[in-house]
Parts: sequence; structure tokens; C-alpha cells
Amino acid sequence: MHKSQVLFYLLVSFVLGIFLGSFWNISASQVLFLILVGTITLTISGHNKTFGSTSRGIKRRHLGFLLGCAAIVLTLGILRFNQFDSNHNIIIQFTDDIVGGRGVDYTVSGYVMSDPEKRGNNTKFILAAKKIILPDREIVVDDNILVTTNPTDIKYGDKILVTGALASPKNFEDFDYISYLKKDGIRVLMNYPKSIVSDSDLKLAAKDRTTTSIYRPIFYVKNKFESAINKSISEPNASFINGILLGTRHGIPNDLKDAFNKTGTSHILAISGYNIAIIAWAILAALVFFVKRRVAFWISVFIIVLFTIMTGASASVVRASIMGLILLFASGYGRLHDPKNAILFAGAIMVFQNPFVLRFDIGFQLSFLAVMGIIYLQPLLKEQFKTIPDILKLKELSLITISAHVFVLPTLIYYFGALSLVSLPANILVLPFLPVTMFLGFVTGLTGVFVYPLAQFFGYLTWAISKYIIEVVEILSSTSYSSISVDISLPVLVIVYALIFFGIWHFTSRQK
Repeated sequence: MHKSQVLFYLLVSFVLGIFLGSFWNISASQVLFLILVGTITLTISGHNKTFGSTSRGIKRRHLGFLLGCAAIVLTLGILRFNQFDSNHNIIIQFTDDIVGGRGVDYTVSGYVMSDPEKRGNNTKFILAAKKIILPDREIVVDDNILVTTNPTDIKYGDKILVTGALASPKNFEDFDYISYLKKDGIRVLMNYPKSIVSDSDLKLAAKDRTTTSIYRPIFYVKNKFESAINKSISEPNASFINGILLGTRHGIPNDLKDAFNKTGTSHILAISGYNIAIIAWAILAALVFFVKRRVAFWISVFIIVLFTIMTGASASVVRASIMGLILLFASGYGRLHDPKNAILFAGAIMVFQNPFVLRFDIGFQLSFLAVMGIIYLQPLLKEQFKTIPDILKLKELSLITISAHVFVLPTLIYYFGALSLVSLPANILVLPFLPVTMFLGFVTGLTGVFVYPLAQFFGYLTWAISKYIIEVVEILSSTSYSSISVDISLPVLVIVYALIFFGIWHFTSRQK
């Protein structure tokens, strides 16, 4: 077995361990048992007399050694999830503490770790809690609290003392709000605290100081960027552009969100590796007419990095950008020998850094699946339709769209409980125009930061193309039976993806 195959199976084992740990509470005795099984398997397989010295025996020893390593790596994945989960449990002990029908107020010291989001009559921000201050002692914590308060001038990085009641989030009727927050490490809320004051005595760790010093100017530019788009493009198009560029969906009208859901195009409202890669691909396709392909490739990489910074460099955007960069390399514009290992390695690093994203971050899941679809399914479709001319790269873009859509569709059905009957035509009609929309929106925001009159010009162009996308989505969503209710369980979802990968393997084998 080649070393790349060994790495592939070990990466899969680690990610599988994170996955299992996120669904089942695996006890310490079960973890020790898995380590014991892996160690025994390694010991037996490592002995040169096990299974004999024939070629078949050597293969069996190699397989046993791989299984032993995989069992240990899987256990490490479980341990990583448990360790990360336990680090965010201390503050929960103080949550929903009610005496006499009223919440007990606690004072929490920390710093603002998100760009405060102003929504109408309130402001939301994430507080990186470092201490809970009690009358007789201080308790060190490392948790995130979502604070909702009246309009305030608080900025990212401010060190503050917040006094109020802590509460657990609750799910809405049709929205898993608990999981949505958990992906960002948020399991506690504080709604309308009694007081928010500065805390100059709080000493931040070197990591936190470095992070805040980097992100302060980034968020400043991001706010200028968003403001430029709002000034240059009318609603609801401005909110749509901010949604696909910045991931801020709160300004999009609910009826428009429903239209995107019914047409199976709601994934374009979230920043994903596919969205970012597709805009870079479109820029690359345009640049190759003027410069060498290698130069065009590195310009596209630079644009992804610039885009990430300009749009706030949030964790979700960074993850999506990494996936987008891998897709660019894997598409033949760079040098990437084994794309599946690169995708898995990047995914493993991301879930190691934040194990919650594997189960609770839909954007991460869709990014990963879309990139996998483009890498594995698109070449097969390209071979099947090789006789069709590729006019203005429309065939390639359509095949990329279909490939990504096939891979994300089962997950969309699993989460939203609906199968859009107009999803495929909607995506084919809309997605070819998405790169241009994102690029023009990006240019509008970028120029608006420096030269507002020029931003207005690009804003008109952005409005026109985004208007087309919105009109297509609204027309198709208004048709009878545009979507039907379909509920699938997690085991069924796993079986569906197993069949998709089996089909790809089968057709790939036939072509060799």
C-alpha cells in the first residue's frame, strides 16, 4: 500500500473519531478498550513471524498494522472532541440559575471577540468569557457567551465586565438554534444585561492579544466594505450581496430566504469553499487571455486572500477560503498530486482546531462536499460530455455546478426536510452568474472604501445581475409543487453517500 493511501485511511480515522465523539458520549473505559485493541493489533502485526513470511502473510501484517494505527488515531479523535467539549462546560454550571422565579445575575469578565452586529433596536456580540466574578472568589473559564443588548458603541477587542443572568439557548420550531450556536462554541446566552462597563484590569493571554491586534483593522475595513455596498446598491439586492460575500443574512427578507430554500439554492447565501473557488476560477479563466496561466493562478490565489481579509476573516470564511484554495490547486492550475489527501488533511486540521464544525457547521459540511463533488464527479461528467463544445466555458461551469449540487443535495434534504423539484434548473440558471455577481459586489465594496462615485457605477452592474438571480429564484419558487417534504435519517444519509462514492469508484474503474 502506498504511503498516500496509508495517510488517507489515518485521516479518515481521525475525522471519524471526531464524528463519533460528537454523536455519542463515549466513556473512559470504552476509550481505553479501543486503545487496548489498537495496541494489541499493532503488537501482533508488528511481529515478523505473524502470518508467516509469504507475500500474503506480509500483506496481512501490513493490514493489521494499519488497522491498529487506525484504531488508535480514531481514539485520538474521540479524545480531542471530549477534551474540547469539556473545556466549554464550566460556565454551564451557572446557567439557568433561578431563585424565586428570577434569574441570578453573575458578573463575567472577558473581551468582545466578534464584530458587534446591530439589528434594529439591539446589538449582538460574542463575549470571550475569561472569569466569573463571585462575591468570595473568581473562577477562570474559557467560554463564549452570545450577548444581546441595547444599541451600544462597543467594538471588537474591548475588555468589559458584563453583569446579567445566564441562560441556555432554545430551539425554534423549525430551526436548530442550539446546534447553530454550538459550532461557534456558544452554549450560553446573556440577554439584555444589567450593566456593561470597561474592565481595564483584565490581562489577556498572548494568543488573545495577537488575535485582537490582527482583527481590529480587519473588522474596520469590513465595516467600511459593507457600508459601501449598502450605499451603492438598493435593497433587497444589497442584503443579498452582503449575504453571499460576508455571510450576513439577517438583512435578507424572510420571503426571499424561503424562495431560495424552495429552489434548493439557499447554499449560495452561505460563504462556502465552492462559492469562493468558483469566483477565483472565473477570474482565472478571464486572466488567462492576458497573462500566462501560472501568473493568472497566483493572482487568483491573491484575490482569495484579499477577499478573506476584506470580508472580515471570520472562522467560517477562513475555512471556506482554504477549501477554495485546495480546489484551485486540485483543478490542475497548481501542483497537487493527491487532492483527496489535501482535502482530508485540511478538513482534519479544521476539525482538530474546532471539533464542533464537523457536526454543527452546515457551511463547513457543504463546502467539503461541494469540493469533493467537483474533484471526483466533474471529471467523469466531463468525459461523458467531451463531444459537446465548451462555448465561453459554459459547459465546464455547468458540469462544475451539477457535480457540486449532486454532492450537497442529500445534506440539504437531511437538514431542511425538503426536496426541491426545481433545484437543478435553478442552480444551472443561477450559478453561472454567481461568480460575476460576487466579483462585481467585491469590486463595489472595495472601490466604495476609497472612491465612492466609482462604486456607484459598479453598484449598478451588480444590482442588475443580482436582480436576475433573485427574479429567477422567485419565479421558480412560485411554481406549483416547487418542493416537496422529504425526511431522511442520518443512517439513510450515510447510505446515500456510500452509494454515490461507490458509483464514482465503479465508473472510474471502468474507464481505466
